[in-house]
Amino acid sequence: MQRALLLENVHPLAVSILQSAGFEVETRKGALDESELIEALEGVSILGIRSKTNVTERVLRAAPQLEAIGAFCIGTNQIDLQAAAARGVVVFNAPFQNTRSVVELALAEIIALTRRMTEKDRMLHDGVWDKSANGAHEVRGRTLGIVGYGNIGTQLSIVAENLGMRVVFYDTAEKLALSNAHRMDTLEELLETADVVTLHVDGRSGNAGMFGAKQFARMREGSIFLNLSRGFVVDYAALRESIISGHIAGAAVDVFPHEPKTKGDAFESDLRGLPNVILTPHIGGSTEEAQESIGRFVAGKVRDYTTSGSTELSVNVPNLQLAPSGVGRVALLHRNVPGVLAEVNRILADHGANIEGQLLATRGEIGYVVTDISAVTERGASKKLGRMETTIRLRLLDDLEHEELPQGPAVPA
Repeated sequence: MQRALLLENVHPLAVSILQSAGFEVETRKGALDESELIEALEGVSILGIRSKTNVTERVLRAAPQLEAIGAFCIGTNQIDLQAAAARGVVVFNAPFQNTRSVVELALAEIIALTRRMTEKDRMLHDGVWDKSANGAHEVRGRTLGIVGYGNIGTQLSIVAENLGMRVVFYDTAEKLALSNAHRMDTLEELLETADVVTLHVDGRSGNAGMFGAKQFARMREGSIFLNLSRGFVVDYAALRESIISGHIAGAAVDVFPHEPKTKGDAFESDLRGLPNVILTPHIGGSTEEAQESIGRFVAGKVRDYTTSGSTELSVNVPNLQLAPSGVGRVALLHRNVPGVLAEVNRILADHGANIEGQLLATRGEIGYVVTDISAVTERGASKKLGRMETTIRLRLLDDLEHEELPQGPAVPA
């Protein structure tokens, strides 16, 4: 029986899906550091994580049995995707499943900060009655500036317009403006226009430190700032100075450069104790609905890969899906060099094999070919396929699934 390890409180539905597919599933509540993860992965073929566990090249090198990683979240910057692909480890994430939850949190925070609800709440808890409209505004008629117009940014754009907000956005990629949203040519133009600036950028390394003192200075006096994307994209010391000076009227932050690994651990931030600042512990996608949806989606993708070879929506290898044909299936991840498919078919032909179906896809340095054929191991072709110099990982599925095979050299990470 194959083993799966799920960390960081992955939804129980994921456990059920993998168990139904024949996996022995171990779950752990918290994240693991590099050495702990290497030890825990012994004999494990499926790893499930969220945002706090880092899967490094060292981890991947020490886990030769690992076949797939499920990131039960949107981001995959915690995984060395190139090293994973080079070792035939397929990675899946959940690009859409928690977008609504993040959007609703962002909207709730925009309204709360614009009405200065955090300060009114704190004063009443301190026994002080302060019924005043000073500094409180409706969101209707105000301008929302969205930095990063992806799955979350676009959905936030639509819902915010329904509340009567004007929406402008900035993205480095060409994106279609939805409804009445207006694209800004530069980030600076957006900052000078928006009453509320919210970040929804991805975790690529180039976004590190993209928002600091210079950007806060360009924002409008009395504007509001939100970051529900990645902690490392913002200089929070600069944000603190802008709030203390009064230039920024309020902020909401859900992500931090260094986050505690487990519930109850100490938390430190430059933003603690500031007025009209909402701090949340990376819960943008943490609703029961979103986590259930993520658990179903990612576990399903991992299950489909292990049982049928489907890599549809994988983030690090070629995407390919071949309908079942009722015979054995050979799934070959390989180096993307000329002649691989011809060599595969020559080996199969030399062994008298009849191909029932075949698909090939490539992605950068990696190629993936899935071939349906009857009783391929009985003809000895699989061992020759496994020994090809271009082979990264060879898997035999259906009635031949998970046979131990010799593997060719991996692509250097």
